Amino acid sequence: MKLAKVLNTNRIGKLLNAHGFGFFAGVPCSYLQSLINYAVNDQEYITAANEGDAVAICAGATLGGRKSVVLMQNSGLTNATSPLTSLIYTFGIPILGFVSLRGDPEFADEPQHELMGQITTGFLDLMRVPWTLLSRDMDEAVGQIEEADAVIKSGRPFFFVVRKDTFEETTLKPQVMNFPEPGRLVARTRQEEVPPRIEVLETLHRLAKPDCVLLATTGKTGRELHEVEDAPNNLYMVGSMGCVSSLGLGLALARKDRKIVAIDGDGAILMRAGAMSALGYYRPANLLHILLDNGTHDSTGGQATVSGGIAFPAIAGAMGYPHAVHVHDLDELRAEFERWHQQGGLTFLYCRIAKGSKKNLGRPGLTPKQVRTRLEEFLR
Repeated sequence: MKLAKVLNTNRIGKLLNAHGFGFFAGVPCSYLQSLINYAVNDQEYITAANEGDAVAICAGATLGGRKSVVLMQNSGLTNATSPLTSLIYTFGIPILGFVSLRGDPEFADEPQHELMGQITTGFLDLMRVPWTLLSRDMDEAVGQIEEADAVIKSGRPFFFVVRKDTFEETTLKPQVMNFPEPGRLVARTRQEEVPPRIEVLETLHRLAKPDCVLLATTGKTGRELHEVEDAPNNLYMVGSMGCVSSLGLGLALARKDRKIVAIDGDGAILMRAGAMSALGYYRPANLLHILLDNGTHDSTGGQATVSGGIAFPAIAGAMGYPHAVHVHDLDELRAEFERWHQQGGLTFLYCRIAKGSKKNLGRPGLTPKQVRTRLEEFLR
């Protein structure tokens, strides 16, 4: 059988749609530009600040019942290592991926791609991500996508490695970027109360309505939320530090009928601060992003972060959040939560908290996969 020089991008896209894949997120690569253009033109495509955020966005959408596709250059696998190994693997979240093979030994390429081209497939093997080279033959590629979908249905991720000139050229339609107007920004106006983290989490737990999902960042935040009450609408992040807001973005976009609360920490948000740009642009009205800042890496010995000199509400406002508020005490937290719950609109709440955590703090009794399954059942 004569091999086609390139795959028909539109046909591949429609085949993905036929298998239920309609949510895409990623970071551009010239080898994938045609498939990305197809997704931008005709599908729901989220432009992520980096590849790790894209993985977390797709993970959130998958939790919400959307079959998701992440698109990235192979150099981005290094950025995506944390969520691939400690979010996708640990929670058993099946996403489909297309990763380019820049640095392919058969093609001349820039020097920065040389090593990654040599180790891409081995890197996927190390992360226990099933993969295959995407064929340029359409009939074979159709079968590969069917096999990949079977892996996804079994609860595992699957990645296609894409070589140069695999896809037929797809022209990008004119894009209209609807950037937000400046929103409501409330900066610090007086001294804060600085309550213990667990008191803030108790307050949030009481405020969370039956339709609210609470996503707690990795470390002491998730463990203390579990200590308050282990509830089916809770998800306790492990690893994938800095990804809770991206996970919340994907889930909020996939489930607009649910209220999503992403509880972040200062060390975590600083690690992936670029994620706020995607939240600020796509602005899901059902997402509340709360930052609890105690100026330390609490779960690793209390080393200081650099958060003390940063005006986080101002940054959120500059990133496009319609509402960014510095809350000074639990009463203000309650009032702002209720305002968001009643009126909606992407909201960022900044709350200073005390250093330290509850003594003899336990850990969730359920495995991460059980927590994920329970949350999915709650969402259904």
